[in-house]
Formats: sequence, C-alpha cells, structure tokens
Amino acid sequence: LKDIQYVYSMYYNKLEFIRFDSNLGKYVGYTELGVKNAERLNKDPSEIARRKAQREAYCLHNVGVD
Repeated sequence: LKDIQYVYSMYYNKLEFIRFDSNLGKYVGYTELGVKNAERLNKDPSEIARRKAQREAYCLHNVGVD
C-alpha cells in the first residue's frame, strides 16, 4: 500500500499550473502563478495535512474495488 500515489492537479486553459503529489508531500508549481501558489500553500500545514488525508480517504479506501 505504500506505492499508492495521490495526485491533485489544477489546470487553466488546458495547462497544468500546480500539482500536489503525495509522494513528495508538497505542492509543485509549473508556471509563474503556480510557483507562487505552491509556495503559499506549502506554508500552510493544515492544507498539506488535508491533502495527505485525501490519499488515505480516497486512494486506500478504493484499493480493493478494482
């Protein structure tokens, strides 16, 4: 179960500008706006904890479904 990865991405005009990766445990920005938002979101421990909890709530819950 440790190899399960949760990825949350945000897009604007079909361009990914920010992504949360559960393996990294932080947001990564891909554009100027995305980098600024990633820095802001990574400073908020409750936001990081919320995304990490999503991996457990969504991914681990659905492992046995498929």
